[in-house]
Amino acid sequence: MNRDDFNRLCAPLVQRVRLMVARAVVRLVDSSRRVQALQAGLLAGETRDGLECFEHYGFTSNPLPGMEAAVMFVGGDRSSGIVVAIADRQFRLRGLESGEVALYTDEGDSLIFKRGRTVELTTVHARISAVEDITMETKRMIVSATESIDMATAQLTLTASAGATVSTPAFTSCGVGEGTSAALFQGTQHTTGNITTDADAVAGTVSLRGHVHDENDNGGPTDPPQGA
Repeated sequence: MNRDDFNRLCAPLVQRVRLMVARAVVRLVDSSRRVQALQAGLLAGETRDGLECFEHYGFTSNPLPGMEAAVMFVGGDRSSGIVVAIADRQFRLRGLESGEVALYTDEGDSLIFKRGRTVELTTVHARISAVEDITMETKRMIVSATESIDMATAQLTLTASAGATVSTPAFTSCGVGEGTSAALFQGTQHTTGNITTDADAVAGTVSLRGHVHDENDNGGPTDPPQGA
């Protein structure tokens, strides 16, 4: 068998090998299927529908049209292709250090596992939904909210074994629905400023508003404090 005969014999096999891998551009995505399907443009004028997009377990995404894809065709059969990778040069995070891992979106959200065992989340809105409970254990926690912090719960318990400091120009405690509430302080209380109340103040069983006592000359009881 001469070389020409050998080349003619191997030509179909060589052609199928050449057709096994191709670059593609994503055009449409069907993310409703159990295995996501893509329509992609391959060679000039070649469009393939229903390309199955295989993803790593636990990870999924809905790629934007125009993203690049790597497609493999089983046995070089262009009618049976699977997408093994999708990338986008425009939005890929650049500048990661060796060993760092990141998740990102085209809108600028990112979750980066940085060196030094630091995890950095960047986004505009973040939501955590835990039906039963959330447990956080750490040495220090810093929360900075420039506008407000809203908390709603049936019961709140705060324990500070060394002490607690609240610095604010105003502090308000009210009952449910803006009603009255009862605050209980256990232990000695000390204030460096005035104490003002719109109601009565009671020390033990002695009312400030209704306080009366016998006069020094054993006369009748005094009148309650003026303004009561």
